[in-house]
Amino acid sequence: MKSSTQDKVEGTLHEVKGKIKEVAGKLSDDPDMEAEGTGEKIAGKVQEKIGEVKKVLGK
Repeated sequence: MKSSTQDKVEGTLHEVKGKIKEVAGKLSDDPDMEAEGTGEKIAGKVQEKIGEVKKVLGK
């Protein structure tokens, strides 16, 4: 698997995990878990964008 595709897939997985943690934090009234989920979701979006840039640059 190309590194650009791998970055996009891993980024999507991090986004999903982050969203799950964020919702679980809201439901359980745990602000730390909610914040952790939000951070992971944002990191996933960044990683996904890195994969898109690598694909455009041909790396």
